[in-house]
Amino acid sequence: MIHSASIHFFVTDLHGKTDRYQKLFQKILQERPSSVFLGGDLLPHRLTAFSDDDPANFFQGTLVAGFDALKKKLADRYPRVFVIPGNDDARCGEQAFIRAGSEGIWEYLHNKKTTFGKYTVYGYACVPPTPFLLKDWELYDTARYVDPGCVAPEEGFHTVAFKKDDILYKTIAKDIELLTGDDDLSESIFLFHSPPYRTKLDRTALDGKMIDHVPLDVHTGSIAIKRMIKKRQPLLTLHGHIHESTRLTGSWSDRIRRTFCFNAAHDGPELALIRFDPGNLHQATRELI
Repeated sequence: MIHSASIHFFVTDLHGKTDRYQKLFQKILQERPSSVFLGGDLLPHRLTAFSDDDPANFFQGTLVAGFDALKKKLADRYPRVFVIPGNDDARCGEQAFIRAGSEGIWEYLHNKKTTFGKYTVYGYACVPPTPFLLKDWELYDTARYVDPGCVAPEEGFHTVAFKKDDILYKTIAKDIELLTGDDDLSESIFLFHSPPYRTKLDRTALDGKMIDHVPLDVHTGSIAIKRMIKKRQPLLTLHGHIHESTRLTGSWSDRIRRTFCFNAAHDGPELALIRFDPGNLHQATRELI
C-alpha cells in the first residue's frame, strides 16, 4: 500500500464528465496526494468548454472552480497539479489553461519541463494523425506518413491560425528531441497524451477492419515516443488517448526495459485513478471509482 505522504494521482481522458471530476476532487480532499497529473482530453466537446454563451462554462465553472476550491481548503497541502491538453481539447482554449496556471491553479506543461523534488517532469500533448477532424494537437510522428483511415494533420479543422509548413516540417520526434536535449532522463516523469506504439497501452478495437483492402493497424500509439523511451529510459511515462486499450489487453501498465509506462484512459463511465509513488513504481495501483 502506498503511504499517503508519497501518493501521486494520474487521470486522463475525463472528457468534461462532471461526475468524474467530482470524484477526483473528493479523492484529492480525502487522500491529499503530493501531485496530480492530468493527461489531456479534459474538456467536453470542442468549443463549448470555453463559451461565454454556455451557462455551464465548463472550464471556469467546473474545472478551474473545482481546483480553486481545493486550493483554498487544502492551503499548504494543495498538491502540485500538472496539466496538458489532449487531441479533443480545442487549442483556442490554450491561453485559458496558461492563465489558470499563472493564478496557481496548476502548471501547464505542454512542450515544457519543470522540477519536482529530485524529479524532472516533462509534458507533451501532440498525437500522431488520427481519423478525427480536429487537428489542433496532431503532428506527423517520425516522418510525413498517414496510416490508412487517418487524416493528415494539416487538413481537417483547426481552432487557431497555423502555417502549413509548421506542420509539414515538424514531427513529434523532433519536438521531443528539442524538449529533452541532452538531459539525463533517469529521474524523469513524462506526461504524454499519446501512448507508445505497439505496447499494451495503445491497442485499439480495429481488429479485422480494412480500408481499400488494407488492414488497419490495431496499434495507434507514437513510434517517436516509443523510440525515445527505449533509447533514453526515463523513470516513468504517463499516457491516455486510447480508451479501450486496458480492456483489450488486460493491462493499464507496461515496461520498456527500465521505464514504467501507465495508461489511465478508460472506456467505461467510471473515473480511472492511478496512484503511484515514483520511488516504488512496482506498487502502483489503478482504481475505477
